[in-house]
Amino acid sequence: MTVDFSTLSISKKQAWLQHAIAPRPICFASTIDKKGNPNLSPFSFFNLFSSNPPIVVFSPSRKGRDNTLKHTLENIYEVAECVINIVDYNMVQQVSLSSCEYPKGTDEFIKAGFTKTPASVVKPPMVAEAKIKMECKVLETKSLGEQGGAGQLVIAEVLLMHIDDTILNEDKTMIDQGKIELVARLGGDWYCKVSKENMFKVAKPNTELGIGIDALPESVRNSKILTGNHLGQLGNINETPVVDPSYTDDTLKNIIQYYAINPAEMEQELHKYAANLLNQNKVIEAWQVLLAGDL
Repeated sequence: MTVDFSTLSISKKQAWLQHAIAPRPICFASTIDKKGNPNLSPFSFFNLFSSNPPIVVFSPSRKGRDNTLKHTLENIYEVAECVINIVDYNMVQQVSLSSCEYPKGTDEFIKAGFTKTPASVVKPPMVAEAKIKMECKVLETKSLGEQGGAGQLVIAEVLLMHIDDTILNEDKTMIDQGKIELVARLGGDWYCKVSKENMFKVAKPNTELGIGIDALPESVRNSKILTGNHLGQLGNINETPVVDPSYTDDTLKNIIQYYAINPAEMEQELHKYAANLLNQNKVIEAWQVLLAGDL
């Protein structure tokens, strides 16, 4: 189906976009007005946009129902600073509660049961329960429209980041992704949790170029068993492999011996075995299996 956005209501546009563009990290932003009243609110229109300078952007959109501004944005117009508290699974229900449209002046820290802790260089308080907190100065706000649902970009520079020691790696040199159960927004009422069980690694291309899928043997490129992900793994090495005479593998030997009289079946079994190896990120071994089929 094709969705024509020019025919949709604001709520329908938002629903289609939020279901399709996901998961989205959550900016739990604390701000303060010129009288010193704090505000706390989550935004899933948020991400990292630059490392040097360190820039994050989030968007407190104009309300679709009445086209008013969010209290967060009103505060930023008065005090151009914020703290971005990163949301993990242990706090997600409280974060959701804080998103209620309480009257201006309501302290969401109190409503949602969070603890204020002073920031080091900005005026808004931090959420003590958040394991990652970023003190930011707002460089610019940019309106994407004056109608309800229009994004109002807040472009902020990260000045300081506070990290709970419990989520650092053993060397205390970086955040251990397996120790913080980050939460992200999907569409509707759906969220997702990052945990060790659903994390996986993808080898990044380095300074040397990968050979590419177009350099794979034709039988591999056109395989009915190997997926696009498998082909991407095979094409992400720097040089086309050659048969290694010293490579030994009992499963490979058994496949060749058992299916030698039927090359088509042997190729199919080799591809199945290679797929299994690639699922375990054993790319070099998978290549040796596939090369055996071309001998």
